[in-house]
Amino acid sequence: MFKRLLQRMLLLGFLSCTGAAQVLNFPTSAIGSHAMATDMMQTAEMDFDLFTLNTRDENGSPIQSPSASVSELDLKAPGKARREYEKGFQLLMRKDWQGAVEHLGNATEIYPSFVAAHNALGSTYLGMSQNEQARQEFDKAVALDDHLPNSYLNLGCAELALKQYPAAEESLRKASSIAPLDLQLQTALAYGEFLNHDYPAVIATAGGVHARKHKGAAVVHYFAASALAAQDNLVQAQHEMEILLQEDPKSSSADQFRQILQQIKTEQVTRAEAKLHPAQTLTLSLDTPSGPAPEQTLRSAQQVLQDLKEKSQIAEAEAEPDATCAECGATPVLASAAHSSSSLNTSGLVSSGAKFRAIVDEVSIFFAATDHGKSATNLTASDIEVRDDNRPPHAILGFRNESELPLRMGLIIDTSNSITDRFSFEQEAATKFLQTVVTGKDDLAFVVGVNNSVLLVQDFSADQGNIARAIQQLAPGGGTALWDAVAFGAEKLAGRAEVQPVARVLVVISDGEENMSSISLKQAIASAQRGEVAVYTVSTRDFADGDPSAELGDHALRTLSELTGGAAFVPGSIRRLKGSLADLQQVIRGRYLVSYKPDSFQRDGRYRAIDIKAEKDGRKLKVYARKGYYASVAVPASNDR
Repeated sequence: MFKRLLQRMLLLGFLSCTGAAQVLNFPTSAIGSHAMATDMMQTAEMDFDLFTLNTRDENGSPIQSPSASVSELDLKAPGKARREYEKGFQLLMRKDWQGAVEHLGNATEIYPSFVAAHNALGSTYLGMSQNEQARQEFDKAVALDDHLPNSYLNLGCAELALKQYPAAEESLRKASSIAPLDLQLQTALAYGEFLNHDYPAVIATAGGVHARKHKGAAVVHYFAASALAAQDNLVQAQHEMEILLQEDPKSSSADQFRQILQQIKTEQVTRAEAKLHPAQTLTLSLDTPSGPAPEQTLRSAQQVLQDLKEKSQIAEAEAEPDATCAECGATPVLASAAHSSSSLNTSGLVSSGAKFRAIVDEVSIFFAATDHGKSATNLTASDIEVRDDNRPPHAILGFRNESELPLRMGLIIDTSNSITDRFSFEQEAATKFLQTVVTGKDDLAFVVGVNNSVLLVQDFSADQGNIARAIQQLAPGGGTALWDAVAFGAEKLAGRAEVQPVARVLVVISDGEENMSSISLKQAIASAQRGEVAVYTVSTRDFADGDPSAELGDHALRTLSELTGGAAFVPGSIRRLKGSLADLQQVIRGRYLVSYKPDSFQRDGRYRAIDIKAEKDGRKLKVYARKGYYASVAVPASNDR
């Protein structure tokens, strides 16, 4: 009950901005004497809270907040402090400011490390327009636990209210960096960037949002149009307004948007006709839409419907690969690999997948081999046989043990409600695992917690102390957006610029239950395949539970690992988790990279199967490797240089 109350408190991450953004004053100093620009729109009082996005219902789902994560410190709050907090929270929701201040102040006095109480008290002060006191409380929340995005959002809102725009932009940017997939935080960031006159940043943020599914966040195009207009780029400002109307044509503010769009067009015509006069910089004073923000769809359903959805996604992911790749002509990278028909029950690996070098038609593929469950770490090129499209390669160009390569690892830890009773053990096991794997001087790892949202609690780092601290700061609660987290982790690994070859590995510790992602299992797998990222999964399901739906989670995890060239580990009990992670550590450090030139190779977009066999001292070994790739369509010679 107390944890649910803490999660509901996260909604105040948006509510607290009410006092900070009551008036949207877009700068008008650059307009000069241009009467048309002055008449376009008058600055108006906001009729809605930009950042609540229909989350005012205190009984609403935490998915509508930037994070359903709570601070690990709050779970240690003594009973007396909790009771004071609960009373203060209820009074805050009723906007009884004085009563809320009294009880929330008592809570923080009894337990000074109460992060949620400091956030709630700051929100109360913000509601009372006591903005500096609000900022101080949010500062305390951040200082106590610096991995919660809602604390940084609250701090940014207080700084907006104080018109400390550079600091506000920095706080909002920090919030969005921790929860990088949260569209509402991205929207808040674009708003803060605009008020700080950081127009290129507004445009970049809007572009990032537009590149993903962003239902309910079309308003970022509104900010982008304003930033472009402030830079005197009316052509692109017009384009952003047109996109806004295409994405949200039924908005209650659609008529207002159309008026703004027409005024931009008219201004362009006026400027074209006034060739003898220098162009004036136009800054739009845009009313914030006066109607309610787009509703957020709550992805909740009965378990039976969720199971059917998960079964459908698994079947979709396991379907046979298409004969040809429709998208392969766009890039000279063999990004898509098909699924493995074998089942991985213990340790296995295939990773970074098939990579195609355009100049020499070279395929490089990672694989691992085991001998009765133990990694074979002493293989040579003469110990393996490769067949590509059912033919031996034209030539083996290279063979190396991947332990020679720097490691890039992403660790995804499920922090949803379904693993609450075993979470502390998972934290301990995950910390020890990273300490034994990330040991090279050039190795780097990042940590993601996933519940309703994807939280980057530690970016790429070689500091084991920081990594361990980030893991220990996580606390369980909420649903599971697992496929969103996998896609994010794969894209983060693939997107990091490297000056030398590296091994990219994603490790997922979860029970496989999925109910919150915006993408499917198949899409998450495709993201890992494109980035040449091997995904290793470790199930936390306890066989003793006997829950049929839990078996679906294991099936999904196994499918994810097999189709990305990783391996699935199913300990069967929490007591065996450390053993499975130890096996995984051995596999990760025992992978190989083989490079070869395919025989009779043509860039025709066709799927080419790969089969790798290994034998050592007369014993056949179990090999784990990607099962194929799509040969990219030929591109002009000038693009291959």
